[in-house]
Amino acid sequence: MHPDLQRLIELQRLDSAARLAERRIAGEAECQRAFDAQLEAAREQVAAAKERLAENQNARRTIEKDVAVQQGRLSKFRDQLMAVKTNIEYQAMQKEIEYAQTEVKKLEDQVLERMVEADDLSSAVKRTEAALAAEQKTVDADRKALVADVAEQKTALGRLTSERVAVVSSLDPKVLTLFDLVSRRRNGVAVAEAKDGICTICHVRLRPQVFNTVLRNDEILQCDHCNRILFFTPVAKASADTVSQPAS
Repeated sequence: MHPDLQRLIELQRLDSAARLAERRIAGEAECQRAFDAQLEAAREQVAAAKERLAENQNARRTIEKDVAVQQGRLSKFRDQLMAVKTNIEYQAMQKEIEYAQTEVKKLEDQVLERMVEADDLSSAVKRTEAALAAEQKTVDADRKALVADVAEQKTALGRLTSERVAVVSSLDPKVLTLFDLVSRRRNGVAVAEAKDGICTICHVRLRPQVFNTVLRNDEILQCDHCNRILFFTPVAKASADTVSQPAS
C-alpha cells in the first residue's frame, strides 16, 4: 500500500475517533440537563400528590366545621324544644331538628368519604416519594458514569491528538492539504473504502479503470462524485491448511 494512503487511513481513523470523543464531551451539559429534568418531573409528581392530599385534608376540616355548626344548631333546637308552649311551635321545632340531623348525617358521610380518599392519597404520596428516591438513585449512578466517561473521553482525545501530530508530521504536505480540504467539505470524512466497484460512502459506482487502480492501493485517488480519497481492503484468503478436508 502507498505509504501516504496508509497514513491517510490512520489519520481518518484518528479524526473520526476524536470527533466522537468531542461530541460526547460536548454532550455532557445536555445530559446533565436531562438528568435534572428527570428529577424535576419526579419531584413534581410528589408535589402534586401532596397537594391533592392537602386539598383533601382542608376539605375535610371545612366539612368538620360545618358538622360542628349543625350539631350546635341541633343542640340549641333541642334545648328550645323543651320551652315551646304550643303544638305548632313543637312541630316547627321538630322540623328544624330533623333538618339539622339530616345535614349532620350528610356532612358526616362526606367526612367519611374524605377519610377513605385520604388513605388512597397518602398511598399515592408514598408511591411518588419512593419513585423519586429510585429516580434519584438512578440519576446519581448515571451522573457518576457520565463524569467517568467524559474524563475518559478527554484522556482519549489527548492521546488521539498526540497520535495525529505524529501521523501528520510524516505525511506529504500536499497530500495533507488535500485531506484537510476534502475533510472540511465532507463533514470530516475525507477517506472512503471502495468495495465492489462502489464508493461505500456516497454509494456512486466508480469508473472501472478508477476502481482497478484503487484495488492496487498504490496511488492517491479520489472518488469522482464525492472527492473522498479511496482505498481498498483486500479480502483475506484462507490458507491451504485451514481448508476443511472432505470426509473419508
